[in-house]
Amino acid sequence: MSRILFVCGAGAAVGGGHVMRSLTLARALERAGAACAFLARPEVGAVLDAFAPGMARAEDDRDFDAIVFDHYGLGADDHRALAKGRPALALDDLADRPLAADLVLDSGPARNAEDYDGLIPSGARLLLGPSYAPVRPAFAALRDAALARRAERPPVRRILVSLGLTDVGGITQRVVGLLRPLAGEAALDVVVGGAASSLPALRALAAEDPRLALHVDAQDMPRLTLEADLAVGAGGSTTWERCVLALPTLALILADNQAPAARALEAAGVAPCLDVAAQDFEAAFAREVSDLLEKGERRAALSAASATVCDGLGAERAAKAFLEIVGGMSS
Repeated sequence: MSRILFVCGAGAAVGGGHVMRSLTLARALERAGAACAFLARPEVGAVLDAFAPGMARAEDDRDFDAIVFDHYGLGADDHRALAKGRPALALDDLADRPLAADLVLDSGPARNAEDYDGLIPSGARLLLGPSYAPVRPAFAALRDAALARRAERPPVRRILVSLGLTDVGGITQRVVGLLRPLAGEAALDVVVGGAASSLPALRALAAEDPRLALHVDAQDMPRLTLEADLAVGAGGSTTWERCVLALPTLALILADNQAPAARALEAAGVAPCLDVAAQDFEAAFAREVSDLLEKGERRAALSAASATVCDGLGAERAAKAFLEIVGGMSS
């Protein structure tokens, strides 16, 4: 049994997305016969406590056969120092620094091999594009039901708001404030982390607005995504979950690293996107949401396009590729 250590970035500025997608990959590796653990840093532990309390933690990198890096703050020198010659996989979205890994996974829709020229070892393998995006199996399990539901072209009865566990800059409260006068009678399913800065204000709003349902550290995202008719979502790794279930989405760019994928999906007709840092964000948001609520044909087109992006089986593909490398290097 291969023993694999995950080294992830997390925290108030980084969010919990690295840990969540690494968890998905770890579960896929475990289903394939590996044993996985996460390097026990406090910020990582907080996410694991909320979503995977049973996941093993490790105090150091000893006793592991391979390492997975999902941390934008680490580059090639760090990778080599931690891997110590063991097989390594790096999850990346940036292609902006040298990486020392045998396998690099970048699920960006506009990513190509040339972007990593000179940044990875000559023998490294690349897994590129959304077909390798780590998505939890529960989403793929609901794909047929979601496609059937979207084909009925329902009106917008439920809007999913999911802008990251750490709620950077209180963006969830801001967006809910913009949505409430636009949403009519539609229910708002608002997903936040337990430490979100917006949470106290959102609890007060939920107490006075029966349309607003708060989901703190939500364990049922597949169901919430299936039942939603429209989403306002962060342009990060949850993008692929919404695509698997063909949910029409207005994507919000909350960090610079989210922009390339969000812009590429917008250009492909998958999801319009807005940068929350833009001066005209609030006016543009109102225009886009009003248009999406009004135009069923537009929602149907976005849904159909998003369904073609990925099937939700990327974690299994990535796990298989990595275990082949691990097995080859240990034999």
